[in-house]
Amino acid sequence: MHSHRPNRRQVLLAGSAALGAAALGTSGLANAAGAGASRIREPFQLGVASGDPLPDGVVLWTRLAPEPLSEDGFGGMPDQIVPVQWQVAADERFSEIVAEGTEQAERASAHSVHAEVSGLRPGAEYFYRFRAGDEISPVGRTKTAPAPGARLDSFRFVFASCQNYPAGLYTAYQHMAEEDLDLVAFLGDYIYESGDPGAIGRPHVPAHEIVDLADYRTRLGQYKSDEHLQAAHAAFPWAVVFDDHEVENNWAGDISQPDTEPDQDPAVFRQRRAQAFQAYYEHMPLRAAQRPNGPDIRIHRRLTFGDLVDVHLLDTRQYRDDQEVPPEQVNDPDRTILGAEQRKWLLDNLSGPTARWNVLAQQVFFSRRDLAEGDEESFSDDAWDNYPAERDRVRDQLANVSNPVVITGDVHANYAADIKADFENPDSATVGVELVGTSIASGGNGSDQNPDDAVQLKENPHIKFVNRRRGYVRNTITRDSWTADFRVVDQVTTPGADITNRATFTIQNGTPGLTKS
Repeated sequence: MHSHRPNRRQVLLAGSAALGAAALGTSGLANAAGAGASRIREPFQLGVASGDPLPDGVVLWTRLAPEPLSEDGFGGMPDQIVPVQWQVAADERFSEIVAEGTEQAERASAHSVHAEVSGLRPGAEYFYRFRAGDEISPVGRTKTAPAPGARLDSFRFVFASCQNYPAGLYTAYQHMAEEDLDLVAFLGDYIYESGDPGAIGRPHVPAHEIVDLADYRTRLGQYKSDEHLQAAHAAFPWAVVFDDHEVENNWAGDISQPDTEPDQDPAVFRQRRAQAFQAYYEHMPLRAAQRPNGPDIRIHRRLTFGDLVDVHLLDTRQYRDDQEVPPEQVNDPDRTILGAEQRKWLLDNLSGPTARWNVLAQQVFFSRRDLAEGDEESFSDDAWDNYPAERDRVRDQLANVSNPVVITGDVHANYAADIKADFENPDSATVGVELVGTSIASGGNGSDQNPDDAVQLKENPHIKFVNRRRGYVRNTITRDSWTADFRVVDQVTTPGADITNRATFTIQNGTPGLTKS
């Protein structure tokens, strides 16, 4: 799926107005506020994005927000419907337009735009842009998926998670935007709901913990204002799922679990969840199939890339049972982190025809991870260790699937682990691999390891690697192997850090398990 392309930042910063802008026509953002109103300037402050590539198209995203941090959450836009035109071209100079159309940006959706483009060629690179009135957006680059079942020889993607804005700079995205990729998978914690003051001089806006729609919109607007995040969005199609901080730390289904005050009434929490989901959808390159219905959203879905890669994007928040149960209930066979419907969907998909490599893209640690030394055992109640019966069901199905790889975020650290047929028995068969990615910024600079990591490596021999720097995991998949590069920067508190491969692991087709390169 690779081809020569211009430098990503050159594309993003291209002088769009000079690239045949007249072809987009003219319409009325300049006058949208009504006769005599001052002209709205620069509505594309949040950049552009594309996502969920299919063989014949992608979804294109932008949001009109000349003032993204406005307290009312409307981004400085008037209460008017604004037509937003979009174009897709086969070249970055837009000399060959292949698709175009108009979407109506409305106040009820914070003037966000989701254009579901179809009729494109499979496995092809495209460029896109938007226009509102006389204003033209930055240019984005995207790529469609290969035709269904088509032979695909290589696929390259990264996965990332956890980008707490006050905790560190998005230097990793600066480097990511220069990679040669077919996809970015974001595994959760796109924003943080907290009121953390910030350690690097860019505190959260608003400064308090966010709980309503206006606050969620403003917080998302703040995060999406970052130039390096915008560059990574503009360079590649993304596939996104949420974890907990997009709503509230450690929430589970209808259950609020605030750190400092009593749990909310479930009905009240569902209202908060509905507002968080609405703002999330408004800011992500998601299809109408993912549009929330009040407090409910179907974020789990499957993306397929020829005959080489299937990606199952999972939701481990919305349907999970409460984390906080008596110890004797942890092993309840009915206990769920996926919910019955999503579990059936996943197991049915894994039982049917699959690609050569099968990815579970999800949020929390899947493999067993004993955090205590010696005979004592201690596990995270937020991870699959707290739902062992369901993990066993999924793991047993993975054992019958071609080349299963679980990719994970959440823990602000890099891990590489073999998935064992029996985690209690290190000599049992290896049935798959889990790759856990560190954070983009959450946790600050981090370190190579902390003192507890030696304990984890000793108590969990299936875990082969731990590292706590910031960055992302780059994955190069061929018909014969999967190569995972753990890409890290040494600090995120000042700009300009270089990126290096901290470790590289390979997986051979047909042979489950990790080999360190």
